[in-house]
Amino acid sequence: MRDENSMTTGGCLCGAVRYEIKGPLRDVVNCHCSMCQKSHGNFGAHTKARKDDIRITHNDGLAWYKTSEVAQRGFCQKCGSSLFWEPFNFDSTGILAGSLDGPIGLKTMGHIFVGEKPDFYEITDDNLQYQESSDGQLANDYK
Repeated sequence: MRDENSMTTGGCLCGAVRYEIKGPLRDVVNCHCSMCQKSHGNFGAHTKARKDDIRITHNDGLAWYKTSEVAQRGFCQKCGSSLFWEPFNFDSTGILAGSLDGPIGLKTMGHIFVGEKPDFYEITDDNLQYQESSDGQLANDYK
């Protein structure tokens, strides 16, 4: 079980960006929005942690792109790896689960923005689905 003393590390494909997270992580939510499709080539599998619990330990390429009035996305400008989705008005940051060093022991818990899902795949699990945002209804979905 991940608790307040847990430490998780992660980073980009080329190693130019490394980070660590102290404390718990939210289970994974798959975001099927059109921006995740463009950014990741498919849906985005996001965990989440409090901003204060995330520390960049090596930064030779982290860049931020403001994708809306709500949030920005962090990525490595050297290899292009997607790393973060950071809302401006919440105290948490979404972390691309694939950028974590595994194993991490997280499970997929739900799907958001399924109303924007492309037609080339189906969601076949029994996890909760939301046509748009879950608006914090999923467990440990800190704001």
